[in-house]
Amino acid sequence: MQAGSQSSEFASSAVPTVSVSKKMLWTGRVLSALPVLLMVFSAALKLAKPAAVVQGFVRAGYPETQIVMIGVLELLSCIVYLIPRTAVLGAILMTGYLGGATATNVRLGDPSYIMTVLLGVFVWAGLYLRDARLRALLPLRS
Repeated sequence: MQAGSQSSEFASSAVPTVSVSKKMLWTGRVLSALPVLLMVFSAALKLAKPAAVVQGFVRAGYPETQIVMIGVLELLSCIVYLIPRTAVLGAILMTGYLGGATATNVRLGDPSYIMTVLLGVFVWAGLYLRDARLRALLPLRS
């Protein structure tokens, strides 16, 4: 067997051929859209830098100079998540971002940490429902 044919065999066997039902696909899309929409809105606020966002950042202990960079990273992680080929990487990035937001909210005693945890769950649940590769990697039932 040649090296080239071996890699093509691996590539074809690594991609599951399981189809996704329309109901599962649309449920996954809706669950995925919720955190993306909220994070894109949050990123837009950071890029616009209204006074309330700046005050919130300072209250949380972050320097004002970091607002735009954090907004850009938030937006980029959403874009990576929306591209099917890079959605798993995007989910990891979004989870990291939301984990930082959760830690900040817990440190401040802000009960909105529940929302950031829930958004993280939606990121992965939505991806799990719409991506057969993830279901093959993490089967919930055999």
